[in-house]
Amino acid sequence: MTVTITQRRSELAAFLRSRRERITPADVGMPAGLRRRTPGLRREEVAQLAGVGITWYTWLEQGRPINVSVQVLEAIARTLRLDQAECEHLFRLAGVPAVAVPPAHDRLEPQVQAVLDSMAGLPAAVVNSRYDVLAWNAAYVAMWPRVGKHRWGTNLLWASFVIPSCCSTFVNRDRELPQMVATFRASFGRHLGEPAWTDLIEALSAASPEFEEMWAAQDVAVPTTRVKVFRHDAVGEVRLSVVSFSVVATPETRMTVYTTVDQESRERLDWLIEHPDAPAVDPAHTVTHRPAGHGR
Repeated sequence: MTVTITQRRSELAAFLRSRRERITPADVGMPAGLRRRTPGLRREEVAQLAGVGITWYTWLEQGRPINVSVQVLEAIARTLRLDQAECEHLFRLAGVPAVAVPPAHDRLEPQVQAVLDSMAGLPAAVVNSRYDVLAWNAAYVAMWPRVGKHRWGTNLLWASFVIPSCCSTFVNRDRELPQMVATFRASFGRHLGEPAWTDLIEALSAASPEFEEMWAAQDVAVPTTRVKVFRHDAVGEVRLSVVSFSVVATPETRMTVYTTVDQESRERLDWLIEHPDAPAVDPAHTVTHRPAGHGR
């Protein structure tokens, strides 16, 4: 589906407003002043700091049909203190590609599954930029036996936000869920108007107020190496470090590999791999698809 100019400008306007509102005058060495109603910088303050006209910047934030140069976008990005992921997102929305973005598809070469299977002691999977799990190994299923068993199949966002808490394996969700949504939004900038993306966003927003709130925050990020804590009913908590590698032959996909960070987690994961039928949650629980805001 072709992305309309109106859609892109609307996303750009919302993104600029959200970034402006998170910066206070004190952050940029300006006095707060009296009777300030804006929860951050005013438009004229951004324009002044970036060295652009207030009318021009206002039109840009309103999504009006104006042309913008790389130099101006870079000045605005510096003023709004955007990181690399946010800068790339800004350039995409403005229609000024700072980097070439290859087309996305979900076809994996057969060798990819062989690589996953060779890591018998490590949970590993291939995930696309929409957080759909495309392939996985036996250790991954041992840790998360419910993969593929919910409304949106193998989509991790749905599993993280909508699966009921009784069937959740995520422990440090307060840290991880905002990161997932921010990474998802960074990728969404390349897929504005595509039904596969907009349908998922609409369904998640309707099912999870928590996702809807995080999505409205307009945060963007890139995948990072970090420690995640999961809960499995058969063994308790398992602490895993996750690292991702790009699958070059399939654009916008990454191989995600989990390694244990302590001996106790190693022993628990080994036990699960040896007992793949162990239920991850209390089998007495009835799985439904009601909104719960909890998941993996």
